[in-house]
Amino acid sequence: MFKKYITIGLIVSSFSLAGNKGFEYSGVMVTTVTADKQQKSYVVRRNIPDECKKVPINNEMLWTENYASKKVPEACKSTFVHTTGKLLPMHLDEGLETYGELEVLAFLKEMQHNDRLLLIDSRKSKWFNYMTIPGAINMPFQYFKERDSYEFHFEYALKHLGVFVQKDGEYDFSNAKTLVLFCNGPWCSQSPSMIYALLEIGYPPEKLKWYRGGMQDWLGAGMTSTRK
Repeated sequence: MFKKYITIGLIVSSFSLAGNKGFEYSGVMVTTVTADKQQKSYVVRRNIPDECKKVPINNEMLWTENYASKKVPEACKSTFVHTTGKLLPMHLDEGLETYGELEVLAFLKEMQHNDRLLLIDSRKSKWFNYMTIPGAINMPFQYFKERDSYEFHFEYALKHLGVFVQKDGEYDFSNAKTLVLFCNGPWCSQSPSMIYALLEIGYPPEKLKWYRGGMQDWLGAGMTSTRK
């Protein structure tokens, strides 16, 4: 085991990601003092080879350890899936909680005798049918993000969430259920897309919870899934 001591030119106690869009690729310059007391500078960023950016991803590649199969370029092979999706912040919106595995487990327990709670897998149906968290229901994110193209599915889903459209076209959230939403992992934008779409129509942020780790962290923690 070895230690690296890192010094950063500017340290701030808190910051907003709003003005830092894309800085996962432009990076942050840091200086490391190595074990032999030499200074070495690095640009800390997300490094994805160009040939990896168009590699298709499916259930078999992601969840059966075949992501590094013969069809995947050598430069893209890794034990961890890191060449897909985009990095997401820990908090999506003020007043909206981010959950970990224990919070999801507690939510599942409460959900067994409280019909005002819903665990939602926001991925497309092929991903949900392959494997999900037991107790979750499937509401694909595009029904909300592209609601004009999925009008019937959107309105049906809203009723299931306890949201109704009033005569004046406004949404009534007085009986809206409390939701925990998730997708494939911290790099997956499907559940955030659904959350942002819900916020856009006025869904109360305090009734939205985001399981950021999604299926990747759930399985990594050894938790039960519907896949045998």
